[in-house]
Amino acid sequence: MTEASTARIYGLHIAVVAVLFALNFLLPDYHHGLFARILVLATFAMGYNLLFGYAGLLSLGHAMFFAAGLYGSGLAITNLGFGVVAAFIAGLGCGALLSLIVGLLALRTSGVAFMIVTMMFAQAVLLTIVYFNQWTGGDQGLVLQQASRILTVGGASFDLTAPAVRYLAALALFAIVLFLTLAIVRSRFGRVLVAIRENEERTRMLGYDTFANKLAAVVLSGVFCAAAGAAYALLFGYVGSNFASVQYSILPLLWVLAGGAATTLGPVIGTLFIYYVTDIASSYTSAWLLIVGVALILLVLFAPKGILGAVRKRWIGWLP
Repeated sequence: MTEASTARIYGLHIAVVAVLFALNFLLPDYHHGLFARILVLATFAMGYNLLFGYAGLLSLGHAMFFAAGLYGSGLAITNLGFGVVAAFIAGLGCGALLSLIVGLLALRTSGVAFMIVTMMFAQAVLLTIVYFNQWTGGDQGLVLQQASRILTVGGASFDLTAPAVRYLAALALFAIVLFLTLAIVRSRFGRVLVAIRENEERTRMLGYDTFANKLAAVVLSGVFCAAAGAAYALLFGYVGSNFASVQYSILPLLWVLAGGAATTLGPVIGTLFIYYVTDIASSYTSAWLLIVGVALILLVLFAPKGILGAVRKRWIGWLP
């Protein structure tokens, strides 16, 4: 790829982050809080996209990685008295460890079997959370106190419950994961993942260790999802078992499919689209799921590759 194409790609992503930064000062209160949540969930979707979109591995258990970060950071604060940075690192560590264990076992299967095994692991994590309710809060979850959500850097303190600080922290996490994803998919490793997705047997015949590459993809995907979970706990102050349910394994799949699988910006577009369709529809009718379903059907019919996938196919072929 030419230097001009590389500059254009990075320029686009920098522009997206700049627009999101500007929205911190322009959005009204309600949408300001909504966008902060969307940025964290879009980070979750980016982690899922790395495994599903680029490696071609369909998982129905990614809620467990989000929950690992969520509970890893939340329990570190409530039970161990960790600060914000240490709690976030604890959440990342829990996600990395869980994704390594799941990857080593689940990758012994493929196709539908891989999907079922990941779903079973996720259900096991959910049942564990509910069973140990004296520590996890069970179905009710845990609320993190405001005093425990103060980020101290040097001599400065930042209250993560303040709307502006929360938004900028969510944006910082989103930007870091976005550019890490961009670097990964444009690297040799990223190209190997795409090759595995297209034809694993041929990739193996070319001398690549497909198991090791897929395991690395599972771990990276799990760490990104855990980062989103840890950030959600710290920024919004709630840790609940509903985030480990099958719903939160299906949602990132929908976000990625809606925005465009195997596109770096597709997850945020898909998350934004579905979140606002749901929010607007639910404000008008109790049958909002019907409206969301119709919107998704129309999207699949007219843009089967997702919103950004369709844009890339028809107009802007250089989109990563």
